Formats: sequence, structure tokens, C-alpha cells
Amino acid sequence: QVQLIESGGGLVQAGDSRRLSCVASGRIFSAYTMGWFRSAPGKEREFVAGTTWNGGKTLYADSVKGRFTISRDHAKNAVYLQMNNLSLEDTGVYYCATDFPGNLISTIDSDYDYWGQGTQVSVSS
Repeated sequence: QVQLIESGGGLVQAGDSRRLSCVASGRIFSAYTMGWFRSAPGKEREFVAGTTWNGGKTLYADSVKGRFTISRDHAKNAVYLQMNNLSLEDTGVYYCATDFPGNLISTIDSDYDYWGQGTQVSVSS
């Protein structure tokens, strides 16, 4: 079992930055690919960013490329999502999730095994 707890969400203005955190406990965190997904009202849950077990590979949705950065800290069992230049379209509930093995990054949410409870990010104009 892996437990994931996200934090860092909140209400921000367009153009602002925000960093989300996800702390894992349980099985060996370092062996997993980590992904961030988001869901918004009326939209399907979508892939945002992912990183392989060692952080050697990262992948981003086109909509966030150049604005968001995913990183992980094995010492803290944490993965982060730095979000810059936020726009209204970034509003949603953000989830972190794990996938095994950790050498590939899937953009399909059903490939991920464990999920956090989500943290709300609301961007206002």
C-alpha cells in the first residue's frame, strides 16, 4: 500500500505561481513513477505531468509545458509540481498518483495504482 497526501492548493490570481506537494508513505516510493493529474467540472481527468523513479525523465501535457515543473525528493518521499503563470484553465482538483514500474511515464489515469485525495487549485482573473 502507498498513501499519498497532496497539499499546496488554494485560491490564486491569474499569472501567479503555486507549488503543490505530495508526500508518500508505505511501499518504496523511489521505485515508482509519479504523476500529477487534474480534474475540472465538466471535464475528464487529465494528465498534467509525470516523472520516472529517478527523475531522469519527465513528461508534460502540452497545456502546461514551459509553465509547470515536476520534481521529486527521495529523501522526503515527496514529489512537487511547481506551477507558474497560472491561468483560469488551470483551475481544478490536482491529484498525485503512483505507477509501477518506475521507468515509464503513462498519461492514462487507469495505469496508476494509488491516488491522493486531491488538492483544489482555483485561479481567478
